Amino acid sequence: MCPVNTTVVVSSVRSGPDRPNTGISVVVGLGSPLVTPTTLADFLLPDGFARPRVHAVINEGRVIGEAGRYAWEAMSQRGERRHTPYATRAPVRDEEPVLLVPGFMAGDGTLALMRRALQQQGLRTYRSHIRANVGCTLDVSAQMEMRLESIAQRRGSKVRIVGHSLGGMLARGVAARRPDLVSGLVTMGSPMLAPGAHHISLSASVATLVRLSRAGLPGMMSEDCVAGACARQSFDQGLAPLADSVDFTAIYSRRDGIVDWRACIDPRAIPLEVRASHVGMALDPRVIAAVTGALRPSVSAVEVDRGEIA
Repeated sequence: MCPVNTTVVVSSVRSGPDRPNTGISVVVGLGSPLVTPTTLADFLLPDGFARPRVHAVINEGRVIGEAGRYAWEAMSQRGERRHTPYATRAPVRDEEPVLLVPGFMAGDGTLALMRRALQQQGLRTYRSHIRANVGCTLDVSAQMEMRLESIAQRRGSKVRIVGHSLGGMLARGVAARRPDLVSGLVTMGSPMLAPGAHHISLSASVATLVRLSRAGLPGMMSEDCVAGACARQSFDQGLAPLADSVDFTAIYSRRDGIVDWRACIDPRAIPLEVRASHVGMALDPRVIAAVTGALRPSVSAVEVDRGEIA
């Protein structure tokens, strides 16, 4: 668990890629009544990246339509199965297991629909056992690594990881550290290049977690996780070199209202653009098709037109 510092330097936050810093560096002590959104360390928002504009979060309203699209496709597939002989309904199972990792403040339940869809495609999926991704990022990474070891030992093979948002960032670090456990990685809306390039509403959530940590509630992100040595270590791990044996696909969306989509395109990854909201990436059938194709790199499972999912 990250230590809770008695003081923390609060770094200024950029309001845009071509604008000067708008915050003021101050020192916050344990006695301070409020940890503001400017708590995030400066290195988490490098030059060239920016927070989405305040109104960009409106794009996340698309998740309603994306959920409807999932429901419609699920009903269609159910109807098709009724007309399929029972003996041929079960898909051929892939040997390699797939671990799904949820995003910030989310748990395994947020990826339940994707997990079900992947299983119907013959993929062996596993939960991360993360109830709520709100703790120290180093602790969550260690938990994920132990989970990978358990799955790999049980199945006798390497594991592929699908990570949403923060889950993808943490998975990227674990994959770099343990190529002996990981054969492939798919990230969805994960701003690995600039974790601080997120909507102001997320900064408010981070500030709340830090205040809870300072109040003594265990299992929450501390100030060190967002502005200290822990933050630095997590950031560096997320950009560490990946072994050539690890397939890597980075899924992103220009319609993302939560993070700067440019920060989601890792130079090491195969970039794949989709038309979805940030939250909707976890359930939009078009994104699920993209994920399925990325998990089976030798099989073309999606139609790609100039890098976009139709």
